[in-house]
Amino acid sequence: MNSGVVPATADPSVAADALAAQPIGYWSGALHKAVVKRLRDAMARIDVTQPQWWTLTRVDAGDGLTREDVAIQLADVADSPDEVPRAIDQLLHRGWIGADEAGKLHLTDEGRVAQGRTRDLVAGLRAQIHEGITDEEYVTALKVMRRMISNIGSAAD
Repeated sequence: MNSGVVPATADPSVAADALAAQPIGYWSGALHKAVVKRLRDAMARIDVTQPQWWTLTRVDAGDGLTREDVAIQLADVADSPDEVPRAIDQLLHRGWIGADEAGKLHLTDEGRVAQGRTRDLVAGLRAQIHEGITDEEYVTALKVMRRMISNIGSAAD
C-alpha cells in the first residue's frame, strides 16, 4: 500500500490525521525506551533486573539448561553479550538459581518466590501499558511491525 504520503520528521505532538507520515523508527524507538524504562524502574524497586527476570523465566521453562544454553537463547533480547551471563552469576550468588554437577541450572525455592513476585509485577505493568488497547489492536500492531521487519530484511541494498 502506497498512500503517497511523504514521511515527515518525527513530531511527538503531531495531530492524529498526520500520523501516517510519521517515521516508524522514531515511534518504535520511543515506545521501546518508554516500556523498558518503566519495566526496569519498577523491577529495581523489588531488586530485580530485566535480564535477571528473563533468566529466571528461561531457566524455569527449560529442561536442565546450562548457562551457555540460556545465554544463547536470550542473546536476541540482551543489550550486550555479557548481560545474560552476568545475570546468571548474580542469580547464582543470590541463591535464586542453582547448578548441578553437570552445569544444568534450576530455580531454587527463593528463586521461585522472586520469580512469582516479578511475574505479578510484570503482569500489572502489562495491564497498565495495554490499558485501552484491545487484544485485536495489539495483534494488529505486532503484525504490522513484523511485516515491516520482513520488508526490511527482503529489501535489496
